[in-house]
Amino acid sequence: MYQTVIVIDFGGQYSQLIARRIRENHVYCEVLPWKTPLSEIAAKNPLGIVLSGGPDSVYAVGAPYTDERIFSLGVPVLGICYGAQLMVKELGGKVEAAESEGAREYGRTETIFSEGCPLFSGVPGRSVTWMSHGDYVSALPKGFSVCAQTEHCPAAGFQAPSRRLYGLQFHPEVRHTEYGAQILRNFLMEICGAAGDWDLSDFSERTIRQIREKVGDKRVLLALSGGVDSSVASVLLSRAIGRQLSCVYVDHGLMRKNESETICRYFGSLDMDFHMADAKDRFLRALSGVSEPEEKRHIIGREFINVFKEEAAAIGGADFLAQGTIYPDIIESGQTGGQVIKSHHNVGGLPEEIGFTEIIEPLRMLFKDEVRALGRQLGVPEEIVSRQPFPGPGLGIRVIGEVTEEKLETVREADALFREVIAKFGLAGRIDQYFAVLTDMRTVGVMGDARTYSRTVALRAVCTDDFMTADFARIPYEALEEASRRIINEVSGVNRVVYDISSKPPATVEME
Repeated sequence: MYQTVIVIDFGGQYSQLIARRIRENHVYCEVLPWKTPLSEIAAKNPLGIVLSGGPDSVYAVGAPYTDERIFSLGVPVLGICYGAQLMVKELGGKVEAAESEGAREYGRTETIFSEGCPLFSGVPGRSVTWMSHGDYVSALPKGFSVCAQTEHCPAAGFQAPSRRLYGLQFHPEVRHTEYGAQILRNFLMEICGAAGDWDLSDFSERTIRQIREKVGDKRVLLALSGGVDSSVASVLLSRAIGRQLSCVYVDHGLMRKNESETICRYFGSLDMDFHMADAKDRFLRALSGVSEPEEKRHIIGREFINVFKEEAAAIGGADFLAQGTIYPDIIESGQTGGQVIKSHHNVGGLPEEIGFTEIIEPLRMLFKDEVRALGRQLGVPEEIVSRQPFPGPGLGIRVIGEVTEEKLETVREADALFREVIAKFGLAGRIDQYFAVLTDMRTVGVMGDARTYSRTVALRAVCTDDFMTADFARIPYEALEEASRRIINEVSGVNRVVYDISSKPPATVEME
């Protein structure tokens, strides 16, 4: 049995990212809701416990809390942001709201670290951390001492080494904290004494056994998009139950150029029960006149459910619906108790009338890079494993505003040209995701000595290793210039191209 670190989720946006950072150190972890009884936490014999951030104030009515006895289990505890404030409150300290706007801290913040704290071993005396808080610790509990501070936060880090209790007001799990990875590694290796012996080697075997036990002799219907997540899920399920699995690809008319043809050709050649449902007209009708992004997502999700219900009946019925849901989908849809960043069509459960017994999501505890690693272990072709993420709603959320066939054709062509340029300049392997978006903005231009009033295409390219945080790609001007020139010259109805240089956070990778 692997050593286990428990992450207690208080509804923070980055709760599952903490788990991902822990796994990067080859330490197994489980994420548990804040309501989990202390007896259940203790029964897992944790090597250490991390209390996540969260959107609430610790003094708010109905705010998440924890059993104070968690700090007396005898295992190291690290509180992050809300988790740190909760530790202070439960142990007799004081947390207050910042009195002025300037005293609140959001974003990159210079932080001073004290010597002698094991959390900060190998960390310079000054570096940048990522802050996101309106409350602050104004008085520490008895036995605690300050070990980090900022201009506006007198206790950005604190400790009670004899009790192995530590708190951080900033977020070490976010890449914008310069030495965040080192800080978390110090907690795991130096304070908790982790061996770092966990990996994905037995994940597939364990999951295949679980799927076989759950499914028995029943049938499973998989929503196959052709992306990394659903493709790896399909291979995993196929290994477990063979032709009891029916894979359905829904052509909703919102795919990139030539993508549907490629998907049908590849998966149609495999030894599986593969079906293609042509629903292009159906989705366009449902989206007609709709501009609000969340409404578009809900419509597309609803139509997916309806199509799968019909396909299940046509196939002869299925007991389970399988999906390639992964951690970031769940986090951003608010399923761990946090705020809804954006809803995903494959998250949120099924209405009772759909006819499936249950949803099977074999990848729901994995991040994107872990899914890719698993796919390689399973022998999934590299062209599939390395495929860029593509949102379930497809181009429906890369057309800002109302979706029409004309707009879809415009964004398809612009996207294809952008991808050609990225490949030509040898950038494809250095950028994790890149695409074109058709904005809802028209601007004045001049083409052929005549005034135009045409559409604006936005290009987006990001570098990331987990898709929970991302930075815009530093594409050479020459490449951007060629992409702009080709799109304006070769795509009808476009007279302006812009490049998005926003990071995540505060933006998301997608624009809608």
